[in-house]
Amino acid sequence: MSATGPGATPEVPPATPTAATPPPQAPAPDASGATPVPDPGARRGTVATRLVGNALGEAILALVVAGVVAGIGLFVFGRVQWPAFNSSNVTRALTTVGQVAAIAVLVIAVALIRAHRRPLLAKVLSWAGLSAFVTVTLGMPLAATKLYLFGLSVDQEFRTQYLTRLTDGVALRDMNYIDLPPFYPGGWFWVGGRFANLAGLDGWAAFKPFAIIGLAVAAVLALVLWSKLIRADWAVPVATAVTAMTLAYGSPEAYSAVLILLFVPVLILAWGALYRPAEPAAATAGGWGAVIGTGLFLGLAATFYTLYLGAAAFAVTLMALIAMGLALRERRAALRAARRLEPATPVRGAWRTITPILVRLVTIAVIAGLLALTVWLPIIIDTLSGKGVSSGGSALHYLPESGAELPLPMFELSLRGGFCLLGIVWLVLRAGSSRRAQGLGIGVVAVYLWCLLSMAATAAGTTLLAFRLEPILLALLAAAGSFGFVEGVRALYQVLNEPARLRPAAAVVAVLAAVAFAQQIPHVLDVEITTAYTDTDGDGVRADKRPPSAVSHYAAVDAALREQTGRARDESVLLTADTGFLAIYPYWGFQALTSHYANPLADFPARAAEIKRWSTLASAPELIAALEVCPWRAPDAFLFRRAGDDYTLRLSEDVYPNDPNVKRYTVAFPRTLFADPHFRVTDIGPFTLVVRQP
Repeated sequence: MSATGPGATPEVPPATPTAATPPPQAPAPDASGATPVPDPGARRGTVATRLVGNALGEAILALVVAGVVAGIGLFVFGRVQWPAFNSSNVTRALTTVGQVAAIAVLVIAVALIRAHRRPLLAKVLSWAGLSAFVTVTLGMPLAATKLYLFGLSVDQEFRTQYLTRLTDGVALRDMNYIDLPPFYPGGWFWVGGRFANLAGLDGWAAFKPFAIIGLAVAAVLALVLWSKLIRADWAVPVATAVTAMTLAYGSPEAYSAVLILLFVPVLILAWGALYRPAEPAAATAGGWGAVIGTGLFLGLAATFYTLYLGAAAFAVTLMALIAMGLALRERRAALRAARRLEPATPVRGAWRTITPILVRLVTIAVIAGLLALTVWLPIIIDTLSGKGVSSGGSALHYLPESGAELPLPMFELSLRGGFCLLGIVWLVLRAGSSRRAQGLGIGVVAVYLWCLLSMAATAAGTTLLAFRLEPILLALLAAAGSFGFVEGVRALYQVLNEPARLRPAAAVVAVLAAVAFAQQIPHVLDVEITTAYTDTDGDGVRADKRPPSAVSHYAAVDAALREQTGRARDESVLLTADTGFLAIYPYWGFQALTSHYANPLADFPARAAEIKRWSTLASAPELIAALEVCPWRAPDAFLFRRAGDDYTLRLSEDVYPNDPNVKRYTVAFPRTLFADPHFRVTDIGPFTLVVRQP
């Protein structure tokens, strides 16, 4: 069945009236004897309003079901003392059992939908089954740790720092630097902060439950959207396939994964908004629900993840260009046909042909822009007013090997590869007849074009971080592969003269393939899960029961800082290379972990140079004087590591285009620089805390 719902044009003609379905009756004359003329625009508006209202109500109910299922699941997992995932197969086995149970619930939901029985129960089961699948796939392997995938290491450290910052207060603030607006969009982290406040959790402890519940909710919301675009019995397996692929390859970056889940059906929605060949020339009301929906998604992406906003906007713009090209081609065909008629039929001009598409594209951009301003406006104002000194930033300075090659998963000898290959074949075969294939296909083309542009941008000394779009590509091909499998089975069924056992056999193969892929997800995420167990959490505990790292001393450092400064955490600036401390406690940092995550207005290179200059000073009075004239808010305290007679900081600098793109170096401060009553020095484990006295 084709995409239907707001903004989609059916691929099959509507059913014609039969004896069982009598044709609609003409309207009766009114009191004056005149027959009222129906208003098509009003009717379309009423239908659209009803559809949107029903969809919103269903989405809210689905959100509640997903949140409750995920919340209960995580609560139950957390009440049992499980063995560590990296040292036992118990949780791995229970993960498989839970996945099979969740898939069984989804199968029951599809069976009810196909039998047209208990439609509300079928919907609730599909929502519960999909959210349970997400919860058990991620929650069970992580059940014995308080940390999310990748623990507090590498990129997850700065993400946790951001969540900790926005848990500490409701105002949008930079994750690290005091008195600066946020550079990275804070939407996901702001919502996570409110979740942490409601749950009574610290930011680092809220990361795992919020990420998993957020993914469960996003998966179910995507299912609701799919059900408005395609047949309900197709929506469930397609949404499940996209969810499984996203969990396997996108879940470590939780705030982008929620966008991926919605990105795939939104592309079909956007194509229905921009390309409407079946719509009469005079019609102007159709498809505006899809326009609004697309704009809202782009706005959500703007508040969550700038890179994915760029990728989504690029895909939608490409759609608009293709839609305009097709509209102009149709106009030329109509013009040739009109010239053969006597008298000639008037045909719209070229500009009038593409104007509706441009209007819809601009409307999408305006909606997205207004939502983007909720998180972008502060930094735009500060940048334009010159309050900060921009260092140019180096967020795009990263080119791993995967970013130097086109991702071609369809040629792998694996279940993933075969499924992606099936998706590519379906996209090509149905490109001329299926609007679903067109929307998804344009998305795939957009990803590959972005990859090529990113590679070309390396000649200009930057990239477009194309390697981070691979999860999007995999999700698109998963959706296409699902359609390819269903339509392929249907075609085979017809070719083989409709054998009775083919459909149940195909269903069994599909379910077994789903189980096979699902139980491999923990293997795909093995490194990420293991890191969550080997990292020391904010309570100073390693979940694998081995001796904790120096993080176990963070609580003592925090207590000393608050006692010696006499200030709240968010009133002190700390210079340290142990930025994991800032991920657990919401102190401000004088310098970020790397320049790639630093706010450009903070001038990372100049701060690094100033730190190095301080270390070369000859005496404590010189250091005190330098801190007094520091161009930024000077550190209120220093957290060092000890090395002989020196206190050290392990800092970093950008060395792109090298890979790795970060070079670590050590700055050593002689102990004599702090031999003054102005500084209070405290040794805590491997750390030395130096607090400036008033």
